[in-house]
Amino acid sequence: MTPSTSIGVGLDVLGRDELARLVTCDWFLRYCYAPEEIQQAQNLGPERRLEYLAGRFAAKEAILKALGKGLFQNIAPRDIHIRRADDGAPEVELRAEAAELATGQTVRISITHKNNVIAAVALIS
Repeated sequence: MTPSTSIGVGLDVLGRDELARLVTCDWFLRYCYAPEEIQQAQNLGPERRLEYLAGRFAAKEAILKALGKGLFQNIAPRDIHIRRADDGAPEVELRAEAAELATGQTVRISITHKNNVIAAVALIS
């Protein structure tokens, strides 16, 4: 690693039920989730939908932290698209300002669920 190499790490933990009310609000969905994520969530049952959206939200928060940004600091969470790779692992696609901020960097994410707790860790290098 050269001295100019920068690594960002972000962690987010939340209770699944913390988002239960918010994910029923259209404005929250449009601000926080990519259109593809909203579409995917619509195909899930209520419990799985909440788990899916909470996992994505925690991942976006972790990525923002790894980028050195907060939730309302010029990057809309919807510009961070968390999708599934062919092997089932979460994969990140950055768009708009998020992509510009992370130009030339690789973003890795891990999301875990246990009971009502969701955690995500992001590494940007």
